[in-house]
Amino acid sequence: MKYALNNGAKIEFQAKRLVDNGRDEKYTNQYTINTLFPDENPLYALKRELLTLSAEDYMRTVKDIRFPNRSEMREFGRTYNAKDDVYIKIRVELLGTYGNATTFVMSFHFAEKPFMPSMFPYRKT
Repeated sequence: MKYALNNGAKIEFQAKRLVDNGRDEKYTNQYTINTLFPDENPLYALKRELLTLSAEDYMRTVKDIRFPNRSEMREFGRTYNAKDDVYIKIRVELLGTYGNATTFVMSFHFAEKPFMPSMFPYRKT
């Protein structure tokens, strides 16, 4: 992902998602981005944050059951302001004839449940 982002990958961010209908606004992508990065371009903020993810932030890899032929998604978790857990789910794909990379950010929202140390297989305790 870092290689793709540092070499011109486009970021696709779902600010408003169908899955957010009926969900508490606090747990939506739009609310989280507006709260954490109020004076920034969301795509610039996301790129910066994605570039700083590490193996310690990694939670798991999941297969997309709605689109089984697409690449797997990676889930990460990070804590902001020493108290706000943020769930991050991304997919990096090569698209088009020339293999242009795109990073799809499906989720970047406050976590509905607090993170537990056991959720992070590579985190040092």
